[in-house]
Amino acid sequence: MSQTETNFALGRILLFNLLGAILVWTWLSPGLMFWTEIDDAVFFATNAWLSEENEAWVLFVAATNNRLFDVVSFMILLAIYLWAIGRDPDPHYRMLRWGGIGITMLLSAVFIAQGFRMVVSYTHPSPTLVYENVNLITEMVDFSTKDSSGSSFPGDHGVNLVLFTAFMWRFAGLKVMLVSAVFAVLLSAPRILSGAHWFSDVYFAAVVINLFVAPWILLTPLAPALSRALTAGMIKVRNALPGR
Repeated sequence: MSQTETNFALGRILLFNLLGAILVWTWLSPGLMFWTEIDDAVFFATNAWLSEENEAWVLFVAATNNRLFDVVSFMILLAIYLWAIGRDPDPHYRMLRWGGIGITMLLSAVFIAQGFRMVVSYTHPSPTLVYENVNLITEMVDFSTKDSSGSSFPGDHGVNLVLFTAFMWRFAGLKVMLVSAVFAVLLSAPRILSGAHWFSDVYFAAVVINLFVAPWILLTPLAPALSRALTAGMIKVRNALPGR
């Protein structure tokens, strides 16, 4: 990177970090009740929808909080990932290149998850465990689903979905990023709709974590260099195979 490119990247990183700091201020400021009010409003509104009169809606929310829906979520993200691969202009090495990007993304997700647990000890229970006399989908359906969590902060699904979106923006461009962002909202919604997560577990915590960490991974040489090194290693392995 040239000095101009380095300065531009640093400016973008600091801008994203500043946005994260502003969100943290809105969370910690004693005079503001912004996130508390939103959390309560979203929870009580969505929890009121979970009633016997709305049987179809209850089934939908319960189904999207079943473990099998995680497979559906994975398949949707995989489809976006394959779409990004298909848009790569290099037909010879794009599979291996995106293999390196994918591994880099997985390593980043592990780093963020473990790093957050080491640095931040704060967590809280889901709203269904905080408030009494609320509607619980686990009591309304006869199959396995989720409507509570003793440690719902941050929303792990949300952190990974936002990180996926950031990687698509960096390596696949704006169009793929926007589609990824839409599905990040849709796929993180079920936990909020069931009451297993507060609204802020995703739209504060997951976003803030990525605003602070992801830019230092994606807007520095770290992610590109690591993905290139992984791709180069896979190319060497492929070329060393018999018959190559």
